Amino acid sequence: MKHSIPTHTTAKYTNTAMALHWAVAALMVWGFALGWIMTEIHGITPTKLRYFSWHKWIGVTVLVLALARLLWRVTHQPPDLPDGMHGWEKLAAHAGHALLYVLMLAIPVSGYFYTSAAGVPVVYLGVVPLPTIIDADPALAKLLKTIHIWLNYGLLGAVAGHLLAVVKHQLFDRQRLLQRMLPFGR
Repeated sequence: MKHSIPTHTTAKYTNTAMALHWAVAALMVWGFALGWIMTEIHGITPTKLRYFSWHKWIGVTVLVLALARLLWRVTHQPPDLPDGMHGWEKLAAHAGHALLYVLMLAIPVSGYFYTSAAGVPVVYLGVVPLPTIIDADPALAKLLKTIHIWLNYGLLGAVAGHLLAVVKHQLFDRQRLLQRMLPFGR
């Protein structure tokens, strides 16, 4: 089995790119976990309503940060992938990143549309009322809820693939890709 030639590059992402990456990643994990927990609570309870609010706030924050991240990515060249990577691996990396960006945007938007169609207002941080995008429509709400859930499962799969690729390139190919996205170390 042929392994890639290790490429030890010191090129890192910018501090802004790293901060946006880790902030969005942490918020998406928190939002996913909270979504899972809140939907398992039976009935309408104060705790469930509080979790729904937090989930929406996380979604709005992810959307804003994902847009900032996309803008940063478009205006700042990321470090090159190692020369030792095969062409198909580079193509897979670019496709995987594109999918992650699509999901970072589509999941909060689908949640926002679902909330609007369900006739529930979004009041960001309990202070800023956001506009209602879609009139209340129970049938549309049901469809949008399903879309929102399946996009999240798609994100789970895309993140798993992303993490497996990091492990492969870090441990097996010794390409040190992880260091490019870590704020500490060289």
